[in-house]
Amino acid sequence: MREYFTTSINRSSFILLRRAKNQVNTVKHQVVERGYAFVPAYRPGQPPANVAASIGELLSLGGGAAVHPLTPAAKESSAPNTYSGLYGLNVFPLHTDMAHWRAPPRYLMLRCVVGFKEVPTLLADGINLARTVGLDILARAIVRPRRPVAGQLPLLRIYQPQEDEAILRWDEVFFRPASKAGEEGVALFGKALRACVPHPVALTMPGDTLVIDNWRMLHARAPVPAGFEGRRLERAYLGRLY
Repeated sequence: MREYFTTSINRSSFILLRRAKNQVNTVKHQVVERGYAFVPAYRPGQPPANVAASIGELLSLGGGAAVHPLTPAAKESSAPNTYSGLYGLNVFPLHTDMAHWRAPPRYLMLRCVVGFKEVPTLLADGINLARTVGLDILARAIVRPRRPVAGQLPLLRIYQPQEDEAILRWDEVFFRPASKAGEEGVALFGKALRACVPHPVALTMPGDTLVIDNWRMLHARAPVPAGFEGRRLERAYLGRLY
């Protein structure tokens, strides 16, 4: 009986381990195919840093904590020059994270602690939108950060081709056009973005995990209705996926 019990535990552990490994493989496949992956109830109760490290290369930006809690906040209780400070509980604009950096983090992970279907994350395929505007136009569109980054105002392209890939950056709040071509690119891409209908993904259960290609997809938070201010996510950045 004891041998059977031990064997059953080992078999169950093996099944759970294989299931987790298959989920990680599915994450990479989905992100490559459509720009994001949603894994429901992935390893609930596990530390978020461990979960992120099981999916990809966990990054610590600026020497701070690798995982950041995200909770809705009113304007008056939020730091200035942040999305919460500017928009409070209203809808956030679609954007890519760290768009004003020369090399934004490649992937973004959002993980549910407390979630509601009434407050989904909104997604839009930025590369598809860029194609409708014209990749050549956006590759010439020069922008710069609104404020210095590490004491500098680097000149950046909205669409930045690389060897085998490209970086699409977008954040109307934190960068500004830096040339005539930049003004044209910002105006055209902004117009295309306002005409698109973002795709909602609701993280509702503990462990629900969303991984986003930050070089391709734009994301935003939906408005927070009264009574749903308790939403809490955890955010981490990844350099590559396993």
